[in-house]
Amino acid sequence: MTQQSSVPTGYDPPPFDPTEPSTPIAFPIKTLEDLESRAYFKSFHYPFNRSTVALQPVPLPDRRRMLVCHDMAGGYKDDKWVQGGTNPDAYAIWHWYLIDAFVYFSHDLVTLPPPCWTNTAHRHGVKVLGTFILEGGAKAVRDTLLLTKESAQMYAERLTELAIALGFDGWLMNMEISMNSQQIPYLKEFVGHLTQSMHSKLPGSLVIWYDSVTIDGKLDWQNQLNEKNKPFFDICDGIYVNYGWKEDTPKSSAAAAGERKYDVYMGIDVFGRGTYGGGEWHTNVALEVLRKDDVSAAIFAPGWVYEHEQEADFQSAQNKWWNLVKESWGIVQSYPKLLPFYSNFDQGHGYHVSIDGKQISNASWNNLSSQGFQPILEVTDASTSHSIQAYLNYKEVYNGGGSIALEGTLEQNCYTEIRLFQGELVLGEVPLTFMYSSKSNGDSQLGISLEFLSSTNKRKLLLTSSIQKQLSNDFSEVIETSPLKVPGLSPDWFVQVGHIQTNGYTLTNINILCYRQSLETDEPIHKLELVDKNNTQDRDLSTKYFAVLGNITLRSHGEPDLPPYNSWLVESPYINWTPSSEGTRTLDIKITWKLKDSSSHTVFEHYNVYVIKVAENCKNRLGELQNVPEYLGVAHVEAFYVSNLAVPSSTSGLKFMIQVCGVDGSSQRLEDSPFLNLHVEDLAFVDK
Repeated sequence: MTQQSSVPTGYDPPPFDPTEPSTPIAFPIKTLEDLESRAYFKSFHYPFNRSTVALQPVPLPDRRRMLVCHDMAGGYKDDKWVQGGTNPDAYAIWHWYLIDAFVYFSHDLVTLPPPCWTNTAHRHGVKVLGTFILEGGAKAVRDTLLLTKESAQMYAERLTELAIALGFDGWLMNMEISMNSQQIPYLKEFVGHLTQSMHSKLPGSLVIWYDSVTIDGKLDWQNQLNEKNKPFFDICDGIYVNYGWKEDTPKSSAAAAGERKYDVYMGIDVFGRGTYGGGEWHTNVALEVLRKDDVSAAIFAPGWVYEHEQEADFQSAQNKWWNLVKESWGIVQSYPKLLPFYSNFDQGHGYHVSIDGKQISNASWNNLSSQGFQPILEVTDASTSHSIQAYLNYKEVYNGGGSIALEGTLEQNCYTEIRLFQGELVLGEVPLTFMYSSKSNGDSQLGISLEFLSSTNKRKLLLTSSIQKQLSNDFSEVIETSPLKVPGLSPDWFVQVGHIQTNGYTLTNINILCYRQSLETDEPIHKLELVDKNNTQDRDLSTKYFAVLGNITLRSHGEPDLPPYNSWLVESPYINWTPSSEGTRTLDIKITWKLKDSSSHTVFEHYNVYVIKVAENCKNRLGELQNVPEYLGVAHVEAFYVSNLAVPSSTSGLKFMIQVCGVDGSSQRLEDSPFLNLHVEDLAFVDK
């Protein structure tokens, strides 16, 4: 993966000019002038910042909800690198099944969520909001914004335009500044017009008011919904109540909201600053009160787990903290809901990148846009004395940068079941194909169990590479999978495929089944029925277990049709060469591509970008090595920027290849992928 260029210590970089070509980044809008002039849309970075994962335009469910507000050191850290950064330990959220709405927060005037957050949140069914904020020092901005009714409407429409163009779902309005009585009607016009314009352009969008300035113009946090802030609540989609509420406040706020009690989001500061319950590892104390009073929650700065030193590593601490949330609040998102459904369990960061079990890059990276559907990893059936632990594995990777490792001890005749996903997929008459990749040690075995529910019946199916007749007691049907031949597949990995038909049922759970290859005379039975702590013979059968699940795919059709190279138009609107004294040159280039058939609305998951440095003379070993595809990175829009690509003097040409990847995890063969050829001699002095 391409690395961000480094600069010498003490080097004072020139001011950031968003109109000049450079490595694409996400950034906020800091002035009203830039907002009014639509300067953002003239920036070089704008096309790269569009999110590409769509969200169904539906309202939030009619129940208590979970809003999470991300605030970390001013924002735009590792997540600002739109094409991905180089920090394998970058902050991430992967417990999306506990979240309904996500706010990206900073103290800049207009905070635009980096597209990586919008992409992964949308993938998991979560709405994403940017932030508009006015604070104490912004009196001139306030006066310009609220000068007239027309100015308030114009700025509201600019915010709507940004949200629609970049693909996120609304705004948190944080007006932490006092106002005079003449400005309040225009403030209401600003908030109300923004809400109306967002709803007209994007059904299901949200505008949330933060509990700050009151209807009489005072900056006076109420810590509840009452008559002083309800006029703003009444003209938007909800209120984010400040953190200083008391135990009886949620109930009174719910009463003030009437039928809209779920639009009241009671704030909880994880840093514990004046928050009920103290935040930190006691955040669940506040959640328990909100659940009891049946109102919504707004968790602020869950990155506390990352920013403050914990007893355990970040992965363990993050899982522990969010599990407290899960125990107090419950799961709110279900997937799969649609077909195809694919997950490689990638958390959006890692130490290398693999495709079909083969490593294509050994560079560390982070890119939340690449985060796959995140599993629950909840043990649903295990012994208290012998259990299997499921965790993210960065070493054994099938696709992307991570996989699920399953490790522990397991008796010969037992199995352990671990929930991957809690689904809500309604099935029809079309048969389904289920595929999964795995690898294991010794006699450790892995299968997939699927749970179905109809109006009158429950079914539980097991997909496994070797049928164990005795397992039929615990499953409605045991389906023997077949090995799938995958061109170029690493010999360490095995891909299994099975076919299912369950018309009239809903898929409710996808689970991993861990078991050991049984002896011919043994009967694998339910684990909890077998374990006897006083039975020495059973204990002696206990053995180490290790297996890895690389990915899963559920679809209702065969291999997808990925358009071949001659279906695409590939161009290079910007090229810049920089010579060096050693003869090696560096290249900056923007590459764009699109289907020649402009009527096609096919959406592809992402594009892997490679380069071949074509050697002048391929007869020696060095020439052969040069003509090997080099992985540059991943694009989620139809554009990619290559920065500081070193081109040896022996290179006669460059071939950039764009590997098209489908939403079902499929990837195009490189020889079929669209490409761009550059002849180095012809372009050595090009700068455009």
